Amino acid sequence: MLLISFIITMSVLRDKPPCFGAYRRDTNQTTRGNCTDKRITWASRPDENPALQVDPVAITHDGIYTCQIVTNDGNFYHEYHLQVLVPPEVTLVQTEKGTAVCKAAAGKPAAQISWTPEGDCVTEQDPYWGDGTVTVQSTCRWGGRHVLNVSCSVSHLAGNKSLSIELDKGVRTLGFPGSDLLIILCVKFSLLLVILVFVGFIHFQRTNDCRSRK
Repeated sequence: MLLISFIITMSVLRDKPPCFGAYRRDTNQTTRGNCTDKRITWASRPDENPALQVDPVAITHDGIYTCQIVTNDGNFYHEYHLQVLVPPEVTLVQTEKGTAVCKAAAGKPAAQISWTPEGDCVTEQDPYWGDGTVTVQSTCRWGGRHVLNVSCSVSHLAGNKSLSIELDKGVRTLGFPGSDLLIILCVKFSLLLVILVFVGFIHFQRTNDCRSRK
């Protein structure tokens, strides 16, 4: 007698009973229970190759797969843990407050975010329990430092990604925003104009005095 069976416990669908199936060679019978996903099938005849085939793989297939073979020579048991990786969607934006926000959305497992150059950063995780994915968001500021370009690097088991952004509100050498610098230049120009007018008026008065004496 040869009996090959499998039990699948989906880690994402924990509220549902495990999927199980079995094949018995002496009666050439195949049975299945709670296995509504048609993407999970035997790779070939179970007595020739007991491997399962999952095609295409989805995040719901994440879980523990248990194989058991019963023969006249004894029982054989093995367990596999299938981890489905989901690459996150990475974005990098600048807020109105001048901070930069790097987000790795809906990844599995959670991604890691780092910055170049390093700054004053706050990283938060927002798990979505429905499918096991996690969104990681890092908000960073650089205070009074002279920083114009920043990059965020996202590390993930499904692949790494790096994005860069130019901070249009980066700290300048003098520490003045563009509008304040323009105001300062206008004030200086106005003062210079007043001084020129005053010097010109004095020169005109002296010229008139000299002509009157003659």
